[in-house]
Amino acid sequence: MSLIVENVQLVLGKSNQRVIVLDDVSLNLKPSSLTAVVGPSGAGKSSLLAVCGGLRTPTGGRVSIDGVVISDLTKAARTRIRRDRIGFVFQQSNLVPALTAIDQLLLLVHLQGRRPTKMDRQRALALLDEVGISNLMDRRPNQLSGGEQQRVGIARALMTNPDILLVDEPTSMLDQVRGQQIVELLATECREHKVATLMVTHDHSMLESATEVLNIVDGRLSVGRFANREKLL
Repeated sequence: MSLIVENVQLVLGKSNQRVIVLDDVSLNLKPSSLTAVVGPSGAGKSSLLAVCGGLRTPTGGRVSIDGVVISDLTKAARTRIRRDRIGFVFQQSNLVPALTAIDQLLLLVHLQGRRPTKMDRQRALALLDEVGISNLMDRRPNQLSGGEQQRVGIARALMTNPDILLVDEPTSMLDQVRGQQIVELLATECREHKVATLMVTHDHSMLESATEVLNIVDGRLSVGRFANREKLL
């Protein structure tokens, strides 16, 4: 499964208040790849994620997942796409304060309209083990460090077997060492689960694990340096 962005433009405001947020943006995310988009604040990074995730409709161009143009879908259909085929990892972990680590993952099963089964619980445990915190499965967010919370967030994003993973500044709340560990973990998980992953960041020190690096400035993408591909082969 792949996500294809074709000549996307996003314009906000009207007449003399118009702002071009994304300007003729194209990219192709393929399974098992981690594409990093790096740029300063206000460059259009979060808007790009919002368009890719069907949270915003582009003014021009199109976004498609496995050939389905998501901007052509109804609001309800886009919600189903986000729920079933797209995983989100947020800048802050956005964990539910009252839920344990494992229940954060099982919550997604409830959101699909069904009760978690034994198999669902086994999958949740396996994902927590993959990200190195299965021993913390019964802890709530206030009992976890920032890095541990992000690991729960990554596991939660993978719980529904998404085709696409959209990652927003996952290291901004972490120090450099923990941040690099999180990006390395993302690269490993996207390879293991064959997920096409788009990560936006302002931090150039977090690019080593990426398959491809793109720059965004004033809403326009350009090819950056390629990261160390050997880590993902």
